[in-house]
Amino acid sequence: MSSDIRVRFAPSPTGPLHIGGVRTALYNYLFAKKHGGTFVLRIEDTDQTRYVPGAEAYIMESLRWIGMEWDEGPEKGGPYGPYRQSERKDIYAQFAQKMIDEGSAYYAFDTAEELDNMRQRMKKGGNPTWQYNHITRVHMKNAFTLPADEVQRKLNAGDPYVIRLNVPRNQEIRVEDIVRGVVVVKSDHVDDKVLFKSDGMPTYHLANVVDDYSMKITHVIRGEEWLPSAPLHVLLYQALGWENAMPRFAHLPLILKPEGNGKLSKRDGDRLGFPVFPIEWKGQDGETASGYRENGWFPQAVVNLMALLGWHPSDNTEVFSMEELIQAFALERVSKAGAKFDLEKARWFNQYYLRKTAPAVLADMLANEVDTSKGQNYLEKAIALVQDRPTFLPELKDDLSFLLSAPQILDEQILAKKWKEDSREKVQAFMHHLAQVDWQSPELLKQATTEFLEAKGWGFGSVMPLVRLLLTGSMAGPDLFDMMDLFGKEETLHRLEQGLRMAMA
Repeated sequence: MSSDIRVRFAPSPTGPLHIGGVRTALYNYLFAKKHGGTFVLRIEDTDQTRYVPGAEAYIMESLRWIGMEWDEGPEKGGPYGPYRQSERKDIYAQFAQKMIDEGSAYYAFDTAEELDNMRQRMKKGGNPTWQYNHITRVHMKNAFTLPADEVQRKLNAGDPYVIRLNVPRNQEIRVEDIVRGVVVVKSDHVDDKVLFKSDGMPTYHLANVVDDYSMKITHVIRGEEWLPSAPLHVLLYQALGWENAMPRFAHLPLILKPEGNGKLSKRDGDRLGFPVFPIEWKGQDGETASGYRENGWFPQAVVNLMALLGWHPSDNTEVFSMEELIQAFALERVSKAGAKFDLEKARWFNQYYLRKTAPAVLADMLANEVDTSKGQNYLEKAIALVQDRPTFLPELKDDLSFLLSAPQILDEQILAKKWKEDSREKVQAFMHHLAQVDWQSPELLKQATTEFLEAKGWGFGSVMPLVRLLLTGSMAGPDLFDMMDLFGKEETLHRLEQGLRMAMA
């Protein structure tokens, strides 16, 4: 391996980017960076009927949020641009014509209605998987069945046509795959795919091969769903005379539902309560889909989760920085089998990164969503008290609420259970004691409280749970003395006094 390594992530702008696509992009990125190579972003927008406005920008924002910056591509440029297939239209036509001239492709003039009629006839005849190939094409309108002068006349008249690949008969097609080994397919099982459409645009197959060759791509790392197309792509490399420059293939396993039965879909995410897209999607048609970013996930957690869905390190390490992943990654350690999405593991990763993030960073992330009137230092200390508990940022925001402002109501069920005839007297005595205490640390505060309770002959459980309730509104929260130390003497006494009024109301 050397710095000549060039890989590409080539999404179609037809909607939001599924996390399966994120995983594909990540493996390409890791492989390129591991070998000092180049990571190319190419937008494959040849199918203009499925183009969705905003999808391209969404894809780029998603990659950047995850932490993957491309070396060449839209907004960056590079020596092999343009990097949008719609801007490369003239490039493909010359190669389609080259294949026509050399006999490895041919013109076909069948209308959509004629093709559909043939499919229906074959279906009724017991052949539901009819293909346009060397056997069936003799019944269609193409350069094999029409006289040469009629073909030329149709071309001169501007009749609609497509260009199809002339698949050779009885040929063994070998696909050497880094993940799956050698895959062998008989050419008789490959149909004469359309390479160039009647609208003057190439199909994915021709554009993909021409672009990979033109951009000097050395490794094609893509999803398993493209494996059936690999023999066709090998044929195209051979037909164009580029067999010696053909990239190495690696087809990645599917990301499966948590139950393992089928490919993970948006419906599964909606059903189980997790996103399947990196960031929130808002389509122009009003369609929306939730994203990891907006649901309080850390990009590092998503990176770790995606990396381990199909790849395993050489040891039992589970948590990696991006740089550590780059150093550890190897395509040879990618599994053939589909990888089940593990929601609990995903949540574990996110909680890990939330816990490891400095309170100052979390304070900045939440600055526009929580009360910051007590100052940055107070907010950071409050975060430090509760950040080990939640899994997501919205949960952290909720856990901070009673630390940032006094409760306005008390949990009625807990109050009814804890409130006794002498509760008011005990709390007021404790308040009087607190007013005399020199608050230097939670430890000294706890010591002073213990001495007070012992002197009174009161058990801890007879007073302090009620104190927690009056301070926070419930029994939730971190260590009681850590909270009181955070509040300070004045705020603690104010909350207790206000709590007593609510309890007595």
